[in-house]
Amino acid sequence: MIAAIQNETADYGNWIRRMGKDNRLLATHVSLFTALFICWQRSGFASPFAVTRRTLMAFSKIASIATYHKCMRELHEYGYIRYQPSYHPAKGSLVYLPFTEKTSSRE
Repeated sequence: MIAAIQNETADYGNWIRRMGKDNRLLATHVSLFTALFICWQRSGFASPFAVTRRTLMAFSKIASIATYHKCMRELHEYGYIRYQPSYHPAKGSLVYLPFTEKTSSRE
């Protein structure tokens, strides 16, 4: 289990480096991706994991709801995450991180 978590962390580092080279992305995208990584860790490394806008905005320091939605949509469109919005105020949306999907197929 510890080796798997270390691999996930290494993969996270690779994704952050990839994001740094992607001219379409801004600091808000990287910040939101990092917030997603934190939520994934707090979920016990579940895939998918549930998130709320309020939590992600707080972790990523994004103040605008419009910016949050734009960044989530673009992270999904660009292949950095797979996002399934719930549109239900009490349920969290589901997020899959790319390196968790790869790992799930190995198990």
